[in-house]
Amino acid sequence: MEKIPRLGAIAVVLRGESVLLVRRGNPPDAGLWGYPGGHVEWGETALDAAARELLEETGVTATPRGYLTNLDIHRGSDGAVLDHYLLAAVLCDYVDGTPHAADDALEAGWVHRDRLPDLPSSPQVRALYELAVRATPTRLGSG
Repeated sequence: MEKIPRLGAIAVVLRGESVLLVRRGNPPDAGLWGYPGGHVEWGETALDAAARELLEETGVTATPRGYLTNLDIHRGSDGAVLDHYLLAAVLCDYVDGTPHAADDALEAGWVHRDRLPDLPSSPQVRALYELAVRATPTRLGSG
């Protein structure tokens, strides 16, 4: 595989005090819980890619609201580069659908914020949840 950075997008969707997560089936982070997402296709915005990947992986429809942040290089414990993705974390408003695992997700579902500390998850899950909550304070407790 050619060693070039890849552009991806992940969807951060809140519903009440829960967040939509998937257990990843493929590397990086296979077997861990994280946000649905994937590669941005040619001619597609990262906002649109996040909504598309969300639908493909979970069956949930959401409207992209805006960018939360970007995530970058994935390194091993020795500091070596394992993967180099630039991931656009996109805040999305839930529209419709019951989460189910599809595409490359092993499981999908709403995870209550109290479960986040003990969930085997990608390192950025809690931080992105907190960032999303700060970006949408009126949504807490509404669903």
